Amino acid sequence: MWKNWTGDQSCTPARRALPSSVDEVVSTVRSAAERRQVVRVVGAGHAFGDNVVTDGTLVSLDRLTGLHHVDRVTGLVRVAAGTRLHDLNDLLDDHGLALANLGDINVQSTAGAISTATHGTGAKLGNLATLVESAELVTADGTVVEVAGDDLRAARVSVGALGVVTAYTLRTVPSFRLHERRDRLPLSQVLAELDAYADGNDHFELFVFPHADDALTKELNRTDEPISTRGRVGAYLDEVIVENRVLDLVCRAGRRYPSAIPRLNRAVTRLAGSSSRVDVSHRVFSSPRLVRFTETEWAFPREAVTEALTDVLAMIERRRFEVNFPLEVRFVAADTESMLSPSYGRPTAYIAAHAYAGMAWQEYFSAIEEIAAAYGARPHWGKRHTLGAEALRGLYPEFDAFLDVRKRFDPDGVFTNAHVERIFG
Repeated sequence: MWKNWTGDQSCTPARRALPSSVDEVVSTVRSAAERRQVVRVVGAGHAFGDNVVTDGTLVSLDRLTGLHHVDRVTGLVRVAAGTRLHDLNDLLDDHGLALANLGDINVQSTAGAISTATHGTGAKLGNLATLVESAELVTADGTVVEVAGDDLRAARVSVGALGVVTAYTLRTVPSFRLHERRDRLPLSQVLAELDAYADGNDHFELFVFPHADDALTKELNRTDEPISTRGRVGAYLDEVIVENRVLDLVCRAGRRYPSAIPRLNRAVTRLAGSSSRVDVSHRVFSSPRLVRFTETEWAFPREAVTEALTDVLAMIERRRFEVNFPLEVRFVAADTESMLSPSYGRPTAYIAAHAYAGMAWQEYFSAIEEIAAAYGARPHWGKRHTLGAEALRGLYPEFDAFLDVRKRFDPDGVFTNAHVERIFG
């Protein structure tokens, strides 16, 4: 049996495949197609929906890893699709290179993160898929193709519906350091000055617990300052002790005594103070995630985020949802490099909501989805949502263009499980 990271998605595939070459991927896909088995590809299992669930063939690319080629002059690198992001970061660092932006989790596979439009935060920066210069994938009939043009614009964010991605050429930048500053500030102040925070920092995000009056903010900016060893100690205290150990204890207490959640949320917010550190970019971008949860996340038009976040917080209060995890707000630039980019054509602010493992989430996430619909927000492809093809068609101007590419690449639905059928028809 396969289970995702959270442990709430599982399946028992007829076959588990662990190819160590592109030729073996080709053989696996052709064999599954002959047996009329659905093929899905799994990375680290950090998708929260049923993206990869199948009773057919489940393919892991854990043996397709590493850098194939590095060009330090152009910054272009060729990376195997199964490479975990933390390994990719170290490999790039060895060559004096880095990814311009990253999310806050670094355990995903490169293909899994890119194919679901995983993102970090930065008002002038796109999601990880915008770094893709070209991609190699194995189609439903076992053909190996290097996609270009509109096919590439479809393949960057494809949720595994076009084929098995085996390698990417990515655009990188010279390695750099980041100065991180964390603060606890009045939520009203942060929301009143949100544009200044988002535009005045290379990377900005905020966290807010329901029922708390303060927000926890994180500002990241490029710097030439030396790495601060003392800052690493502070980061450990913030990221491991407060964000994980203490949060887990608070969440356990809230799950056991739901009526105490408002007081607990305010208490854990007060524990977070100001801190500062300087380190290599990828060490600052990523944080350990030891507390298990499930998640929904929505890409709102940036200009609507303050009103939308206020609506979500008011809804939690009004409906008395038992929420002991913070809401997270991040910023992403507009892009048209991917047909299915959630930030397609507009500056975007993401609002992410989490539910602690073992706690009810269905009604809470459904209520957030209703608010998202009112603002025309688009779902994160790796998080929980219930939208189907017709609703998504109305949110994506090039939705039908993507379906045309999908029809050419996978006419018989070899890569179509229940999840793919729901979102693409």
